[in-house]
Amino acid sequence: MISTKGRYALRVMIDLAEHDSEAYIPLKDIAARQEISKKYLEIIVRELVSGKLVTGVSGKGGGYKLNRRPDEYSIGEILEITEGSLATVSCLAGSAEPCPRAAKCQTLPLWAEYDKLTHDYFYGKKLSELAAKH
Repeated sequence: MISTKGRYALRVMIDLAEHDSEAYIPLKDIAARQEISKKYLEIIVRELVSGKLVTGVSGKGGGYKLNRRPDEYSIGEILEITEGSLATVSCLAGSAEPCPRAAKCQTLPLWAEYDKLTHDYFYGKKLSELAAKH
């Protein structure tokens, strides 16, 4: 399940894409437009900055902006920055230890197929598809 953090991160990224300019966009403006607590957004944008999806500058004229064009971001990478692995079951997560039952697991092919569908869906969608330029 995608948490509010992941969903709000998408909303922040969409907002930045829709209001893209040379200027940094203040977090208070994003919070007001998206009707999300500025305090909660501070946590989210910190993760987006550390994941190198956005750049943040503090002080007068500060705020946030995208590091790339909206069509260069996949929804999958945004969600993984805030949610962690999108693996459908723990044994398919990239950091998982090899499962000793993998060779005889009757459900593994089912989970692997579902995992691939999920991955391909989110990584096949671009931020630019969700952002409606005004």
